[in-house]
Amino acid sequence: MGEVSTQKKEAGGGKGKPAAKKLSTRVDMTPVVDLAFLLLTFFMLATTFIKPQVMELILPEKNTEDISQPKVNEKKVLNVILSGEDKIYWFVGLTAPQVNESDYTSTGIRKVMQEQNALIEKMIILIKPDENSTYENLVDILDELEITGMTRYALVDYTAEDKAIMAPFATPGADVQTTGQQS
Repeated sequence: MGEVSTQKKEAGGGKGKPAAKKLSTRVDMTPVVDLAFLLLTFFMLATTFIKPQVMELILPEKNTEDISQPKVNEKKVLNVILSGEDKIYWFVGLTAPQVNESDYTSTGIRKVMQEQNALIEKMIILIKPDENSTYENLVDILDELEITGMTRYALVDYTAEDKAIMAPFATPGADVQTTGQQS
C-alpha cells in the first residue's frame, strides 16, 4: 500500500533552544503505477475493436446433378453488364434490347434499379461482369443492390449472346443512351 514517511529534522543547529519540528514527506508512487497498469489492461481486454464491415452473401450449395435453371419471363429480367472504366450497360430482356449506359453514382444505376423495380413486378437482376470489369466494380454493384434493397439478383457469366448484344456498343461513337453521368 502507499505510505507516507516522515523524518524529523531539528532546527537551530543543536543549540539549546527547542525549534519547531519540520517534517518532510515522501509519497510512494508504486501503487499508482500498479493501478495505471491494471486500468490499462482492463480497458484493452474489455474494448471491442473495430469489426470489419462485411456484406453477407448467401450462395447456394454446388449441386453435382445437371439441373436446368428455372425459366423466367425475360421481360422481368434487368441485365446489368459491368464493363471497364466504371461503365455499366443495362437492358431489359434479351429480344431486341435497348442498351443504356450508366455509372455508379446515386443518379446512375441506383436510380435505374429503383425505377425498373417500380415498373417490373418481381424483377430479377442479372449481374454480368465482362472481361474488362474489376473486382471493385463487382463490390460497388453489390453495394448498390444493398442500398436499394434488391434481393432478387444473380451473378452470372458474360455469355456469347451478351457479347453479340454489346458488339455495336463496343465501338467508339456508338449510339448508347446514358443515365446518371455528370457533365
